[in-house]
Amino acid sequence: MANIDRDQVLHVARLARLELREEEVERLGAQLNDILAAVSKVSELDLSDVPPTSHPLDVVNVWAEDEPRPCLPVEEALANAPEREGNYFKVPPGGPA
Repeated sequence: MANIDRDQVLHVARLARLELREEEVERLGAQLNDILAAVSKVSELDLSDVPPTSHPLDVVNVWAEDEPRPCLPVEEALANAPEREGNYFKVPPGGPA
């Protein structure tokens, strides 16, 4: 198993836009190596008779049926809007920076 070195911790921190203090770099490096060691134990198991699965439990769809319903009246839909323009929400121009 490969160990994560200081440069790799700093690279991941840079990708995640995290600013780490020196003691955090060391602590996170040790924690990441512990995680890799724990995960690598799975490769020691004989899983040839275990079917591939995306979830250990049966997952059921909990959504209600998609059935048409009457629309919400415009006045009710916009009742708590901070600003509106006619029958629309008014939002500031532009998007996320």
